[in-house]
Amino acid sequence: MTKRNRREFLKRTGLAVTASAAAPMIVPASVLGADAPSNKTTMGFIGVGSQGHNLNLKMFLEQGDCRAIAVCDVKPDARERARNTVNQTYGNQDCDVTDDFREILDRKDIDAVCISTPDHWHAPMSIMALEAGKDVISEKPTVTIQEGRALVDTVKKTGRVFTVGLEDRSLPRYHKLAEVVRNGGIGKLHTIHVGLPYKGKVWEKLPESPVPEGMNYPLWLGPAPYAPYCTNRTQTQCWRQIEDYAAGVLTDWGMHLCDTAQVANFSENSSPVKVEGTGIIPENAMNSVPNKFELTYTFANGVVMHVKSTNPSIKFEGSDGWCGNNAWNSALMASDKSLFNAQYEDNKLWECPPREQRNFLDCVRSGAKPNYDAEALHRLSTTLLTGTIAMKLGRPLQWDPEKEEFVNDAKANALRSRPVSTEWMNA
Repeated sequence: MTKRNRREFLKRTGLAVTASAAAPMIVPASVLGADAPSNKTTMGFIGVGSQGHNLNLKMFLEQGDCRAIAVCDVKPDARERARNTVNQTYGNQDCDVTDDFREILDRKDIDAVCISTPDHWHAPMSIMALEAGKDVISEKPTVTIQEGRALVDTVKKTGRVFTVGLEDRSLPRYHKLAEVVRNGGIGKLHTIHVGLPYKGKVWEKLPESPVPEGMNYPLWLGPAPYAPYCTNRTQTQCWRQIEDYAAGVLTDWGMHLCDTAQVANFSENSSPVKVEGTGIIPENAMNSVPNKFELTYTFANGVVMHVKSTNPSIKFEGSDGWCGNNAWNSALMASDKSLFNAQYEDNKLWECPPREQRNFLDCVRSGAKPNYDAEALHRLSTTLLTGTIAMKLGRPLQWDPEKEEFVNDAKANALRSRPVSTEWMNA
């Protein structure tokens, strides 16, 4: 369907609805009650590469109260693989496929969308989906501070459900770490150490090459500036290292471990007030963001957070001890392991919730606030993006979390946003 005219697509889906409405209503008993089609959230999946297919799509296919009815990707192999997965799961050939996400947003029979695109598309596409009346679960992060605030404002304006595909708040180990620290288990918190993976690969600058047949490259670029196609550019681990599309490991992995850090420090709805640090960008490469960095953040309560490219880890230091772990989601360690057996009431965290996909569907049905909402996404992205700006300018920066601006710093404030291309709209 990748070359199909959009009006033809919409006409076909509209005719299908009309035809089914005119047919005799013979409903098997098996689809009544909780299993009735009307009780299922219909979903479209936009971006079905590794994360979108192997995690998000497959997790939603396990949920009995939703139905995947369309998949979208600019890459033909990815979208065909996703369609086959959906059809095999349901035992039919009903899943629609497209290379243009606008066809997903135009469909009235789709209630919600899951967005698993490259980072530069997260906020713009989520805003468009919310304005189209869809509930949204999107991957993280945002790529500018301004677009994060625009996303929060759009969620409030539309009243739709928005959540983030970020699992840390539903992982018991990180949940327990935050709970212990919030409740004074290690005394007064003063220092947090966050280790993020060091991605040392240097991506070679390749000459322009023909766009693969069936790939919608203009829609891959989207709001980013034009750049000639080459095979490296659209590979996940490469585009993550290019400033036009992402901010590297800092925002990729930092969205996980720094979230736990901010929650433990009661800062999940705010950001640090000071940031400084350095980063190294590989020379003569497609890489345009630091792949090796060291940052120091200071929060309003005086807590200092050190973020360094090394190995995934987190450690909280307080006046009476420490706790943390030294690998991704690994066993917890502490100066006194009995800390993890304590039961807390005063500053008890929310109950450790189900994974983000299940939480999203529950909130769509109940209207409850998601475990990880747009404000939390924006605030955490802001923390990390102030770090990228400090590295770019090469000097310490003061940040005002209330006004969401750098203090008396026009150059830094200008970097809260960036120009957006509109060329993709004609694709």
